[in-house]
Amino acid sequence: MAEDSFNGKNALITGGMGFIGSNLAAKLAGNGADVTILDAMIEGLGGNQFNIHDIKNKIKAIAADVRDKKAVAEAVKGKDFIFHLAGQVDHHRSVGQPFEDLDIRCNGTLTLLEECRKNNDDAKIVYSGTRAEYGAVKKLPASEEETPAKPIGMYAITSLAAENMMLMYNRLHGTRSCCLRITNTYGPRHQMKKPYGIVNWFIRLAMEGKPITVMGDGKTLRDYLYVEDCCDALMAAAAASEKSEGETFNAATGTGLSFLELAKEIIKANGRGDYKLVPYPDETKQLEPGSFVADIGKIRKLLRWTPKTPLSEGLKATIAFYRKNKQHYW
Repeated sequence: MAEDSFNGKNALITGGMGFIGSNLAAKLAGNGADVTILDAMIEGLGGNQFNIHDIKNKIKAIAADVRDKKAVAEAVKGKDFIFHLAGQVDHHRSVGQPFEDLDIRCNGTLTLLEECRKNNDDAKIVYSGTRAEYGAVKKLPASEEETPAKPIGMYAITSLAAENMMLMYNRLHGTRSCCLRITNTYGPRHQMKKPYGIVNWFIRLAMEGKPITVMGDGKTLRDYLYVEDCCDALMAAAAASEKSEGETFNAATGTGLSFLELAKEIIKANGRGDYKLVPYPDETKQLEPGSFVADIGKIRKLLRWTPKTPLSEGLKATIAFYRKNKQHYW
């Protein structure tokens, strides 16, 4: 199992106070890894001290920006595995503040790669990208080898650029890097104050007794991945060594569900709620790529990874987490 590869190893997670990063930190620490997280805690980008509340005595936390060359140079030394999750993750914020998005994602990624090249060229680096790198897909499911990447939003454009940097360093410098294109991830520790992260936002609306606002006709498909399965995919990519280096993988369930059906599933898991259809705002409509479902044949074949959590179970676990910890996320 991939988990066995981390016992006694040193791991660094950039963006480790965020949603996926903190869940990954907990899972790695639970599997015997010596975990360090690096996070700048930029307002509005999902970092939350409570995310590491249960593991704060088991990990090391560095308050620093991934663009800080000195801090990153020190952080990467001696690490066996580096999970690069730091980035600007709000689609709408990337439209209003494109230079911030570009700076964090691209300069941050380049800083990490350069400092690894100089100070730790043996580290295995796993980059967390997004299915949005594909843009509008004409034929589903989307595959890494056959579906062209044509991102239509700033967040997706910079994410694809960072992915290409990872792959270029692998080819040019032998950096042991690989990339995941992760689909809509949901679960505990996600920020709940802003409507990015569609599943968690729908969950908040249902928990507050507000109607879930489904845009358009509600028939658009998405591929929803539970955060624990996402962490398993990141760990599988890190542990696979030469099988994953220089490669890009979809991390997804490989099945699609419409926004409308998602709303109904959340209402069922919550035990109450309602939904309403609303028109797309102009900006959202322009950035909407349409339906998306990922082909996960490559990651299944090469990394022996497959998602385990049914949507119904993931939703129930997520709702239970926020019922208990609402005050730390609302």
